[in-house]
Amino acid sequence: MLTLDQVRSKSTTRLIGLHPVVMAAATVLIERCYARGVPILITQELRTIAEQDALYAQGRTKPGSIVTNAKGGYSYHNFGLAVDFALLLPNGSSVSWDMNQDYNGNNIKDWIEVVEEAKKLGFEWGGDWTTFKDYPHFQMVFGLTLTQLRAGSKPSETAMVKASAIIDRLKGEVDEDMSRIEELEAIVVKQDERLATIEKRLNISGKETYAINYTEAITAAKAVGAITTSAEKSKLELNVIQLLYNMGLFAKGDK
Repeated sequence: MLTLDQVRSKSTTRLIGLHPVVMAAATVLIERCYARGVPILITQELRTIAEQDALYAQGRTKPGSIVTNAKGGYSYHNFGLAVDFALLLPNGSSVSWDMNQDYNGNNIKDWIEVVEEAKKLGFEWGGDWTTFKDYPHFQMVFGLTLTQLRAGSKPSETAMVKASAIIDRLKGEVDEDMSRIEELEAIVVKQDERLATIEKRLNISGKETYAINYTEAITAAKAVGAITTSAEKSKLELNVIQLLYNMGLFAKGDK
């Protein structure tokens, strides 16, 4: 499984150019989804007017399917206030737009989990639109219309402060969750190390053979029929034979 740093790094360049508050929200969205076992990738971010016009032409004057009804200047992407996402698959290199998958196995569709987290952060979801639903799309508009943005309006300080307060609070929650996850991972590592030590000590793999000091116990056990062969035995088997021999259950000295 990818680490959080690896998941974040895959979207880093795609966050460049976003409004700072939207960038912070998108980053926390990645972190909160990861904490729920749903890694995501930001696939679309700031688009220039020219890029938007080219996308609008697709399916109209250019080959392909229609993917947007927004011309240049008529999308919140053009003002750094929107992102699109996809589910990042376990192999770390492929993505999915399958809205019905439940890769983390918690009986909640992963796509819906991402939407839930996005809405908590203050994003609007394109899947709630009444016409031309855009399911991978999130936007944070600070109460501004596209007409206002085209006229040069910017998010107010009050709107940004309110949005930042929500983002900071939710980031604090995910930091606590990740701290717990790291603690649990550290415990698992220690347990694995202990198990490896025990397995090595007992030679569960059975690769080691008995040393000369087991010879007497092996001979005695074979003499009374407790074992039928002196073939190589694991450390665990040798310890049991030696223990029984020491308890007098084999006739000592009986060769």
